[in-house]
Amino acid sequence: MPKTPDTAVTGADPARWKALVFIALAQLMVVLDATIVNIALPSAQQDLGISDANRQWVITAYALAFGGLLLFGGRIADLWGRKRTFVVGLAGFAAASALGGAATGEGMMLGARALQGVFGALLAPAALSLLAVTFTDAKERAKAFGIYGAIAGGGGAVGLILGGFLTEYLDWRWTFYVNIPFAVVAALGAYFVIREPAGGRNRSPLDIPGVFLSTLGLVALVYGFTRAETEGWGDTGTIGLFVGSAVLLIAFVGTEAFVKHPLLPLRVLTDRNRGGIYLSLGLAVIAMFGLFLFLTYYLQVVKGYSPVMTGFAFLPMIAGMIVGSTQIGTRLMTRVPARLLMAPGFLTAGAGMLLLTQLEVDTSYAGLILPAQLLLGLGMGTAFMPAMSLATLGVDPKDAGVASAMVNTSQQVGGAIGTALLNTIAASATTAYLTDHAAGATTPAAQKLVQLQGMVEGYTAAIWWAVGILVVSAGIAFVLINAGKPGTGTVAGAGADAGADDEVKIPVIAH
Repeated sequence: MPKTPDTAVTGADPARWKALVFIALAQLMVVLDATIVNIALPSAQQDLGISDANRQWVITAYALAFGGLLLFGGRIADLWGRKRTFVVGLAGFAAASALGGAATGEGMMLGARALQGVFGALLAPAALSLLAVTFTDAKERAKAFGIYGAIAGGGGAVGLILGGFLTEYLDWRWTFYVNIPFAVVAALGAYFVIREPAGGRNRSPLDIPGVFLSTLGLVALVYGFTRAETEGWGDTGTIGLFVGSAVLLIAFVGTEAFVKHPLLPLRVLTDRNRGGIYLSLGLAVIAMFGLFLFLTYYLQVVKGYSPVMTGFAFLPMIAGMIVGSTQIGTRLMTRVPARLLMAPGFLTAGAGMLLLTQLEVDTSYAGLILPAQLLLGLGMGTAFMPAMSLATLGVDPKDAGVASAMVNTSQQVGGAIGTALLNTIAASATTAYLTDHAAGATTPAAQKLVQLQGMVEGYTAAIWWAVGILVVSAGIAFVLINAGKPGTGTVAGAGADAGADDEVKIPVIAH
């Protein structure tokens, strides 16, 4: 007999909060890996003899595999079962991390990073969709996604701290080996604790043309932005990648509109709220990725911080994200419409970013950088939590994996765009500054000061763009997301194996 909304909590999995621990642990591992390797890259490059021209591939190999295969990974989770995909993803990620830590040369390292991306693309959408189908009560869902959102937002900064410690006091190889205990604990916990609700699988045949078109299109898009950063926007290869990506992705959308069992059902994208989430979240991540990059360089190169000190310097942002996500977002999510959390959240983050446009060579950390980070963290934490929840809220259970994959795809593509676009803006501003001021620097000390001032000029120019992007993100969230306070409704588990009584209780949005 189907459960009513009133009995949803009492009929829920009694081990759901334990399951959250292992899902959150896996998410932390994936997010950590996005930044922890950046800190270790200079040491790894020297040890393994990786050329300057190829060092970017340590980052790019992971990004291409992860970003390109996310939709496929989400569909596999719907087909195989989210728990099985989650455990396989963890096991594979641990093995790839062990390979990276034991790397003896450039090829082995790049192969390990690509494998990490492949298994990350299985793991990330499975984790988010497990969370979506495990927590079905609106208030419990708010708490669970608050914790998940805090980890998704703050994990990158934690990676900087951990990466600094491991590189400075142990060895760069430990930035890979540290993933293994995370993965083993999360996999064992998932195997014994997580219980996936029945009736939510999508056993329809795999859309092979959709897999090829989406994977190639996303790889071309991510690589296009990565190449633009090093070769320039006018480079023939860069333009070719963008044109190829557009053709492939347009063909993908056309294919999905006509095939019987699409990889990405267009209903997932055309829902006004989910479309607004994917777009606003992707734009916000553009701003955040640029900030992590510039602030890391500013603190280490301009201020002379060590890797460990740099990591600790990001703690206010982590604290702000935790408070924004687990306190503000969680407490208000069931009381106010999502857009009234997301839009003000992005604007608050924009205010923090606006403070950072005032950076100078001798800027005080406590006087400007710390309050800016607190505002950024509070704003992003408050906005990320309802975004993560709303992106999978009300979706048919058989589409939960691919809807979750779209959240990760928007973040991954946003990160690639942010790194390339804002880096290019910063480099252009720095070059222009040095051209105008280099002639007046006649002593070594003056020349060094001009170099540092040029770097800061580049950072602030790019941060101004990040402010504008966050304002646009807030506008999109306010205009497109028209969901009211989350109510609780029933969505049929429409998987091929779902019977008439196999209804899954998922909160839906009350308009």
